[in-house]
Parts: sequence; structure tokens; C-alpha cells
Amino acid sequence: QVQLVESGGGLVQAGGSLRLSCADSGRTFSSYAMGWFRQAPGKEREFLAAIRWNGVDRYYADSVKGGFTISRDNAKNTVYLQMNSLKPEDTAVYYCGATLSWGTVVDRSHEYVYWGQGTQVTVSS
Repeated sequence: QVQLVESGGGLVQAGGSLRLSCADSGRTFSSYAMGWFRQAPGKEREFLAAIRWNGVDRYYADSVKGGFTISRDNAKNTVYLQMNSLKPEDTAVYYCGATLSWGTVVDRSHEYVYWGQGTQVTVSS
């Protein structure tokens, strides 16, 4: 069983940085690829980044390449999303998810079997 809890969201000024964390209280974290998504009001859930169980293979949406970095610490059962140079359009609820899939499908939300409750990120101009 995977139980995910996100943290690290908040209010930040444009150009600032935040690091989101997603911790799993279960025992199978290292078996899963982990992904970060976000959802703004009235919009669909948007893929941001994913990292394979080994912490080596990573995949990013074009919209966040160079600005966001995903990483994981399997010893701490935690995945991170470092977000730099934030913009007001980055305002959304950010979710982490766990999937046994990898490859070209990792950016599809329906591939994820477990989700956290989300953490709000608000970027002021």
C-alpha cells in the first residue's frame, strides 16, 4: 500500500523558488515510478515530471524543463520537486502520484494508481 502526503506548498513571489516533498508512509515506495502533476482551477491535470524507481531515469514536460527538477530519496520514501523562477501561471494545486508504468505513458494521469491530497502553490506577481 502506498500513502502519499505532499508538503512544501505556499505563497511565493514571482521569480522565487519552492521545493515540494511527497512522502510515502508505506513499504513499497521504491517499487514505483513517481510523478508530479498540477491542476489549476478550471483546467485539466497537467503532467510536470516523473522519476523512475532507480532515481536515474527522469522525464519532464517541455513546459518545465530547465526550471523544475524532480528527485527522490528511497531511503526516506520521499520524492521532491524543486521549482525555480516561478511565475504566476504556475499557481495551482500540485499532486504527486505513484505508478508502475514507465516510458511514453508516464505523462498520463490515468497510469497512476496512488495520489496524494495535493498542496497549493500560489505565485504572486
